[in-house]
Amino acid sequence: MTEPIRNCPDHGPFATDDDRCPRCGDEGETLLSGDRRRRLSKYASGALRHFPEDAGLELDERGWASLEALVDAVERTYDWAGAEHVAAVIATDPKGRFERTGSDGDDGSGDRVRAAYGHSVDVDLEPTDAPVPDELYHGTDPSNLASIRESGLRPMSRQHVHLSVSPEAARRVGRRHASDPVVLVVDAAEMLADGRRIAKRGRETYTTDRVPPAYLEGGDEPVGDR
Repeated sequence: MTEPIRNCPDHGPFATDDDRCPRCGDEGETLLSGDRRRRLSKYASGALRHFPEDAGLELDERGWASLEALVDAVERTYDWAGAEHVAAVIATDPKGRFERTGSDGDDGSGDRVRAAYGHSVDVDLEPTDAPVPDELYHGTDPSNLASIRESGLRPMSRQHVHLSVSPEAARRVGRRHASDPVVLVVDAAEMLADGRRIAKRGRETYTTDRVPPAYLEGGDEPVGDR
């Protein structure tokens, strides 16, 4: 279940299991219900990842768009949402799906926003210096295992392969495609040693161009050869 977003008068928006500000314990006031938060987050991430033109957004080569333009798109779509709600969704996203720059001016018109990962449109996200764990994970439908053993993990409709920081996170992702997903273990340390790039995106996600079979284990037996 998606937690609602509440607003603390002293510390701004928050979303917690107990509906209390994590910094001061204040209950604050409800800013977005769980359902509206989910809908707004889904729309904003879709506009920044997959359909910027349909939303009236112009992305630069790094995937950045004007925050003001995103707010305008949201306001055209939902009569209950505005700049405050968009900012709260960005700030409280549990997976770090969004990145936002600081303002160039007092009116906030210089703010920019982008999706941290998951693009199907052509963008070139810059490399990151964040450390990469020795092992990463990928959740998938068991019916995909034969193809993965042969070809490895490929981006399919996305720009990159998405890997998770933990088996639990991978299993959550896999449940989007199967009720009982399998979790594959990715030898990230070996990939990096072989000169393959892996970048951290968001809080739980790492991306790479491709994962050949030799770097994978899981399912009912080790996966494939390089």
